Amino acid sequence: MSDATVIAPSTPLQKRVLLVAIVASFIAFLDGFVINLALPAISREIGGGLVIQQWVVDGYLLTLGALILLAGSLSDLFGRARVMEWGLAGFAVTSVICGAAWSGEVLVVARILQGIAGALVVPSSLALIVNHFEGSAQSRAIGQWSGWTSGAAIVAPLIGGVSVDFLSWRFFFFVNVVPIALIWPALVHLRKADTDRDPSRRVDYAGAVLAMLGLGGTVYGLIEQGRLGWQSPQVLLPLAIGVVALAAFIVYEYRAREPMLPMELFAIRNFGWGNIATFAIYAAFSFGFFILGIYLQQVGGMKATIAGIALLPATLILMFASSFIGDLAGKYGPRWFMTGGPALCGVGFLLLLSVQSPINYWMQVFPSQVVFGIGLAITVAPLTSAILGAVPPEKAGIGSAINNAVARIAGLVCIAFAGIIVGPVLTTQGLYQAAVVTAVLLFVGAAASAVGIRNPVPETGTTTAGGAGAVSSQP
Repeated sequence: MSDATVIAPSTPLQKRVLLVAIVASFIAFLDGFVINLALPAISREIGGGLVIQQWVVDGYLLTLGALILLAGSLSDLFGRARVMEWGLAGFAVTSVICGAAWSGEVLVVARILQGIAGALVVPSSLALIVNHFEGSAQSRAIGQWSGWTSGAAIVAPLIGGVSVDFLSWRFFFFVNVVPIALIWPALVHLRKADTDRDPSRRVDYAGAVLAMLGLGGTVYGLIEQGRLGWQSPQVLLPLAIGVVALAAFIVYEYRAREPMLPMELFAIRNFGWGNIATFAIYAAFSFGFFILGIYLQQVGGMKATIAGIALLPATLILMFASSFIGDLAGKYGPRWFMTGGPALCGVGFLLLLSVQSPINYWMQVFPSQVVFGIGLAITVAPLTSAILGAVPPEKAGIGSAINNAVARIAGLVCIAFAGIIVGPVLTTQGLYQAAVVTAVLLFVGAAASAVGIRNPVPETGTTTAGGAGAVSSQP
């Protein structure tokens, strides 16, 4: 971190950075999850069944996950604030198109475009925090960012439910324009102070194309096999193209002069193992709540709003505890937080094995949400801080992009397997199977953290307890 970007904690500029980063990322994350409780209403209004439901979710995650790495490179090249401006402007336009969609196909295309815009927003927002905070102030800021943005995954069902029951599923797309307009002046001001850019950097367009082909072909095949079967050429051909393209992407990234996925970053222990943990943990989060949100409505008979409220306890715990946990992780190191938190989340999902029809929410679902919420609060901020704290500050944009790409791709792939895991029609037995798969993924994330993560130790001559630029990872 250069002297130009190291600012004393709690300056007006830092407050503005944190506000813009949280609001921008919250919007992007919210739209990745808010759709879940609206899926039955969307299906009733514009048709398409489970396949359209999966694509409305995965279309967004596909382009978000595939292009977020490219966006990280663009933010290092053009500046974080400028790239975020592009992303938020595109997000506003595509949100309006989503809200006005007249068919399932139009909505899917609009969601794919919205994911492109979202990809420009997320890595830039977190990179702004890394560039303007250091030490324990950075750990605390990341904790606040993590709490609010991860809370989007849990509070989204409530927003989606209220919209569906009292307004329309279209409402939460149109309303995106409001917070974007509110933070735009602050973002323009940040662009004037944004000096962290590298004009000599080249953009890896070939890598972006291979990533899109690889993810697109694989996900298309996994989703469509539920409708067409494994023997269909419409399934086998995209799968084959996807697998070949992904393999080509890895080979190309190893050889590219300026890759959008710098493989050398994975040689950094906390970064490499942290992303393994991220993949398992966020695959579980995305898949678990995708299934639970649909189950509470289609099998449990809950209205969308009630289903959203039913998932709210975890949000409240996360929002109240994340900043405090971020402080503790900055002081004591992230390793055991990243181990205990996912394990507790896994226990929370296993509690769903007590669910019976008719549902008794307070005895069967509420305990699961409380246990999961505590585990979530323990997990999120330390996970983010450990990964970004291991990356050199000049690589903050691409480091953030890689971690976010891993998280989104994990959700994308796991949701694509939904039909295989729970069957063509969601039942209580399907919920049990989903809960077990979710718990296993969370336990894998906990094990990866225990084995691979090392707590940072202060560098010689420093007294700061955490954060990029203030610590080095133990070998």
